[in-house]
Amino acid sequence: MPILSRKDLYNIPGWHTRRHLIVIESDDWGSIRMPSKETYEAFMAKGIRVDNDPYCRYDNLATANDLSNLFEVLTSVKDSHGHPAVITANAVTSNPVFDKIRESEFKQYHHEPFTETLARSPLHTNAFDMWQQGMAAGIFHPQLHGREHLNVKKWLRTLQQGEPATLTAFDLGTFGLTQNAAPSIKEYYMGAFNSNNDEDINSYADIITEGAQLFTQLFGYTSTSFIATTYEWSSKIEPILTQNGVKYLQGTVCQKIPVGDDEGVILSRRCFQGKRNRNGLTYLMRNCFFEPSTKPNSDQVAECLHHISLAFRWGKAANICSHRVNYIGSIDPKNTDRNLPMLRQLLQEIMKHWPDAEFITSDQLGDIITAKK
Repeated sequence: MPILSRKDLYNIPGWHTRRHLIVIESDDWGSIRMPSKETYEAFMAKGIRVDNDPYCRYDNLATANDLSNLFEVLTSVKDSHGHPAVITANAVTSNPVFDKIRESEFKQYHHEPFTETLARSPLHTNAFDMWQQGMAAGIFHPQLHGREHLNVKKWLRTLQQGEPATLTAFDLGTFGLTQNAAPSIKEYYMGAFNSNNDEDINSYADIITEGAQLFTQLFGYTSTSFIATTYEWSSKIEPILTQNGVKYLQGTVCQKIPVGDDEGVILSRRCFQGKRNRNGLTYLMRNCFFEPSTKPNSDQVAECLHHISLAFRWGKAANICSHRVNYIGSIDPKNTDRNLPMLRQLLQEIMKHWPDAEFITSDQLGDIITAKK
């Protein structure tokens, strides 16, 4: 009997299907990361090594050209039902309003819909029109990633403390630095929900509700699936999610549960695909990965195909994790020049190996799982 790998083992428990279902879950849509190439160069000139972090090096709000190029690849391949590939675009609905935050001396947080952020940027002319075109074509399907990709309390606290790199980023209109780019940053504020304290949970309730309501206003429907930023959340927020229409939790097999105010995490290996938790939410579980921007030295097509074969071997949907950063070329066109052909190859190989494959969205997968149950 062959030795089972770790990926075999976490594909065995939970829900099973004979269908070859393909889901592509892509996080971070709508969020500022690196506002422009000029901003990137300004960081470098100040000695902040944003080139050491792929998200700082490549990631940005998608331009109309980024989306057009991505959509061309998605529509180039059809599944067994004649449907093109579809991205589940996990989106935050808001970004900080930097001027107003500065006026409050970093004591009050202000935010705006990401569509307003796009509208103010000449680089992103017609970008939201492309979102809507992709949605109408069934190839770009937003779901909720939160209100912003940011822990508001920790970010404001770091700004008030005067941390130099964080202040520089603020002056340049962003917040998305990590220790890879700026080792002086000690507070990690990219995880929007990485506290388990009741006071913070109360603030998260407002944040989740505002984000979900704005999502409905922007897209015209309720998001029934949700993915927490940085994969970290307390189960205390789950009743709030259900109150806002969420039924399904995206994520990996391990839920990161914060201890206190991000004093550590407990890895709970219980998010098997199709398992329903005590709050009535069903886990979708990512079991495949296509991340060429963050793993440039590996054969991401071959690795992802291997992950898909393991998922199908054990009767699971192939749920592919592939972040927005892989499809952004406005800062460095080489990023998409390299990655989009690989995505095309991956989709072609999927249909070659599994001609009966079906491209579906995360919420469709959740509906299939719960209908069968």
